[in-house]
Amino acid sequence: MQCSFCHETAIYYRAYSGKYFCIKCFKESIEEKVIKTISKYSMLNYGEKILLMVSGGKDSIAMLRILSKITKPHASEIVVATIDEGISEYREDALEIVKNVCNELDIPHYIFKFKDLFGYTIDEISNLKRGISACSICGIFRRRAMDLIAQKLNIKIVATAHNLDDIIQTFLINLLNNDLKRLKWNLPVHYETSIFPQRRIKPLSEIYEEELALYSFLNNERFQKMACPYMHEGIRSQIREILNKLEKEHPGIKYSLFHSAIGISKSITFPKKERKKCKICGIPSFSEKCSLCTILHELNEIKNNQVKI
Repeated sequence: MQCSFCHETAIYYRAYSGKYFCIKCFKESIEEKVIKTISKYSMLNYGEKILLMVSGGKDSIAMLRILSKITKPHASEIVVATIDEGISEYREDALEIVKNVCNELDIPHYIFKFKDLFGYTIDEISNLKRGISACSICGIFRRRAMDLIAQKLNIKIVATAHNLDDIIQTFLINLLNNDLKRLKWNLPVHYETSIFPQRRIKPLSEIYEEELALYSFLNNERFQKMACPYMHEGIRSQIREILNKLEKEHPGIKYSLFHSAIGISKSITFPKKERKKCKICGIPSFSEKCSLCTILHELNEIKNNQVKI
């Protein structure tokens, strides 16, 4: 088949649009979609400094490549940070990959460890709190880590590499858990608390996961391929399989769900409830202790009891 745009040999068929793409036109379509997404949601302004959270996976490396390319005309300064969760034989390769790409692009790169920030690695937490989902705890730690990193580096905009699949999966997880207050956290642009006033942006939020994988493959990009050993502890993997099956049978259904998720997340409101401040860390919380400090307290209790025994 021929490319729908330049008549070169096509290598990809975008089922939801009915268009064929050659290598060049496909890569350009991904980059153009990122530009349109940034503009559509007013993610960036001229000359702003951006913190990219880059894990070393296909999505975050693609985000780093694309943003380093498209922000140059706008005089935006980019800084990269990678979080090391402390998962044995998992993060080492990714750290090396991110380091090499940042050196190539001449972009500052910082590494922050859960162990240094919170006193525990994910492996240690999993061993202490058996029977719980390490994914759920890791998510809480990562969100706080991003706030702390942005604060330490004095950067007001934090970009994450969440793609369209990530957003609709998280939307469904929140619905299934009746966790409606978290829906707004999943929007393409989200503002943090007054203590952490960063603007969280998701420049890849309107791109399918499989298309980001193809983009990286066509660029001969090296990225971390090993999956997190804890990823199957949560429900996300099952939801991913269901959505992929639906998309195969009904092309474009993910886009429809994405727009529904955004619309619902924007429109849902709750009665204003006065926030307290966590009595330990001072972060705004609906209870006396925030979720992070609650987890750390439980871990310390378990650890102390084990030592006593």
